[in-house]
Amino acid sequence: MTDESPFTDQELLAYLDESLSIELMSLVEEALRSTDSLRVRLAQLSSQRDQGAHSVGEIWRRNHLSCLSRSQLGGYLLETLPPDFQSYVEFHLNQTGCRYCAANLEDLKAGLSTASKEAERRRQKYFQSSAGYLSAKNADQ
Repeated sequence: MTDESPFTDQELLAYLDESLSIELMSLVEEALRSTDSLRVRLAQLSSQRDQGAHSVGEIWRRNHLSCLSRSQLGGYLLETLPPDFQSYVEFHLNQTGCRYCAANLEDLKAGLSTASKEAERRRQKYFQSSAGYLSAKNADQ
C-alpha cells in the first residue's frame, strides 16, 4: 500500500474480481478516475497476478472455495439446513458480504417466487376443471 492510496493490494485485487462491497467498489472506481498512480498500481497488480504470483488466500477467493452451492442456498431458503450450517450461511452472506452467494440467493428467491405463482395457477386451473365436472355429476343425480 502506498502513502497516497487508502487501498491495500488485496482490496485492489478484490476490485478486479468484483468481490468488494458495493460501497468500496464505488470508492475504488472514483479514486481510479482521478489518480493516475492508482491506475498504474492496479495494472501492475493485475499483471503480477496473471504471471502466476498467487497467494493461497487469493486462490481461495478467486475460486469461491468458501462459497455455498445452489443446493445449500436452497436449503437455507427452505430452512432445512442444520442450525450450525444455517448460522454459517447467514455469516457468509451478512458478515463477509459475499456478492457471488448473494446473487445466487436472489436468483433462487426469484425462481421460488415464480414456482409459487405457477403452482397457484395450476391449482386454480385444476379446481376450475374439477368444479365443472363435479357440478355436472351432481346435476345428473
